[in-house]
Amino acid sequence: GAECRNVREKVGLLDISGFSRYEVTGPKAESWLNRLMASKLPKPGRARLAPMLAPSGRLQGDLTVFNWGDGTWWIMGSYYLRAWHMRWFNSHLEDGVKVRDLGEDIAGFSLAGPNSLKVIGKLTDGDIAALPFMGCGQFDIGLVQARVARMSVAGELGYEINCRMGDHIALRRMLLGAGADLGIGEYGFNALLSLRLEKSFGIWSAEFRQEYTPGMTGMDRWIDWEKGDFIGREAALAERDGNGPAKHLVTLEVDAGDADASGYEPVWADGRLAGFVTSGGYGHTVGKSLAMALVDREYAGEGTALSVHVVGVERAARVIAPSPYDPQGKAM
Repeated sequence: GAECRNVREKVGLLDISGFSRYEVTGPKAESWLNRLMASKLPKPGRARLAPMLAPSGRLQGDLTVFNWGDGTWWIMGSYYLRAWHMRWFNSHLEDGVKVRDLGEDIAGFSLAGPNSLKVIGKLTDGDIAALPFMGCGQFDIGLVQARVARMSVAGELGYEINCRMGDHIALRRMLLGAGADLGIGEYGFNALLSLRLEKSFGIWSAEFRQEYTPGMTGMDRWIDWEKGDFIGREAALAERDGNGPAKHLVTLEVDAGDADASGYEPVWADGRLAGFVTSGGYGHTVGKSLAMALVDREYAGEGTALSVHVVGVERAARVIAPSPYDPQGKAM
């Protein structure tokens, strides 16, 4: 709770070395990425959320693509899928494209909170204040050469700072020093769970999995339907133009007691199994027990009364609008 409040009110520092990073280069890098990803590709100096699909139309990855503007592209995703994703990339590789796994070379930190710009601004001569939301660029952070993107899974003003593995300790010391008078505090992934649930932000292995489709999970809003062929396009179109997905991802407010849902608890509607929780926890900012769940589409409407088993006890729950904290995204 204290860690969450510090991120919302001041600034938090999170180690993000546990993300996967892949470098894509070569004269055909852009066209290759355009076929692999279902989304529109970002322009130079920008990043974009990018669903990656199998030919079946099911999710292969919940990724972020970076266009650094120097001919280099990055893909970022879940660390534990590194080998799996590299096999996928290599199986679709073509002449004129080189993909390199940066997992052993790059580490980094995320700064998040209203004071994050003040902290990073102390350490760079570059005009980092001009970096737009979902913008990215190369900056010297103190004596560390870094690739920086303005984004935040916590739903606050934030920056993801990627550095060489050997600069990791020095970067942490610099950021903590620069933020000492601004209330900087380190926080962990249990706190991030709470923060992201308050924004209805899903993650891979919970809300996004290989057996789910973009329509089920809301990832279809990132698909560029107007671009040419991409892997999984026909199946995704069939889902969009057919009956639609049988289940939808929703946010629940749970009348929990001294425990919260955590994942795979059943969701009930009038005694009928209606779905299951994908992840859950306590929203320390909004003061509510929250969960995200995949439920049958007839129960996905806002205000629908449901119930959830939490540690074997049935608790009342209701579907609420996404992003119970800062629904308009002004903090970001």
